Amino acid sequence: MKVIPNSAMDAVPHRTKKPARERFPIHLLIVDDEPIIRLGLKKMAEAYMPSFADIRTAENGVDALGKIAAREPNIVISDIRMPKMDGLALCQTIHHHHAHIQTVVVSGYNDFEYAQKCISYGVKHYLLKPVPQSTLHEVFDAMLKKEAPGYIPVTRYVQWIDCVEQCIWTLQTDELNRLMEEWKDYCLQANLSFHQLHELLNECMDMLLKRFQVRHFIPTITMRDIPEGNITIALEAFDDQLRQIEGCLRLSRNGNYKDAMQLAKNYMDDRLSQELSLDEVAKMAGLTPTYFSLLFKKMTNQTFVQYRINKRMAMAKELLGVPHLKIVDIADEVGYDDYSHFTKTFKKVVGISPSEFRSSLGIK
Repeated sequence: MKVIPNSAMDAVPHRTKKPARERFPIHLLIVDDEPIIRLGLKKMAEAYMPSFADIRTAENGVDALGKIAAREPNIVISDIRMPKMDGLALCQTIHHHHAHIQTVVVSGYNDFEYAQKCISYGVKHYLLKPVPQSTLHEVFDAMLKKEAPGYIPVTRYVQWIDCVEQCIWTLQTDELNRLMEEWKDYCLQANLSFHQLHELLNECMDMLLKRFQVRHFIPTITMRDIPEGNITIALEAFDDQLRQIEGCLRLSRNGNYKDAMQLAKNYMDDRLSQELSLDEVAKMAGLTPTYFSLLFKKMTNQTFVQYRINKRMAMAKELLGVPHLKIVDIADEVGYDDYSHFTKTFKKVVGISPSEFRSSLGIK
């Protein structure tokens, strides 16, 4: 499975006019038969921020169509006059077969007829050579600001992968079902093309498999043949791969898996007198703090802090039943250096003060 770089997230230090915008990685194809022009446009495109996922070049329309077939770009910049297939024929083909690809024409010919034909083929921008870098960047701004079909914020799918990784690792099948349904709906609403969706799902799967490799778990998954253009089957195939990963993990553990939440609670219960952070306990359980917090609340109906307080007060009640123990020592035993804080917390949770609770037990 190929690895797709997240270079759209990289910063280009020499263009800091505006901050990088989170978006689905954007791919650019530059088509011109003159090597110097191709190189110049490529250099100017490389200076654009946020940066493109990749920038490819082609010598003519035939070469460009071959590269579009291999991997669809989001934007094509094309010269007009080229051998084998000129820019107008290329734009016409793109318009008829890849309408979601945005096109820009760059030409040295200030000819109104060319401009009219470009418009009829869906071309939104017609630029005359030589093209200043500022003008090209303004065109990119205008095109990307429209959020063409296929936009999914990078942080959105990374956060989703975070949750999927954690719930597979903890074998939370119901949660995995919910996450997958949420993801299907989100991808469909984003109006991705088939090739954009296929690339995104590959990237997500690569990211997920690498994370499991870090955990020393390498699942075996089989790939389903996906008919070209069938978005529904692509999503179903991705869902199936997630189920395979979960199944491999369950099989590899062979009943030897210790519940992460139970491990966390045992760890916390044994250290009630100590100050523990949520990050520390999450790390012990092998989960990210965010996912651990959400899962803990779901499994216990309490937040991390509430659980700790309730456990400490339950232990304090037990110790208050031991006549010879001083209340101030009990407070310290359950993790409260501040006696006043302990008594206020105890009363808030139990309803009466520690001394009143002890009196209710018949202990003076």
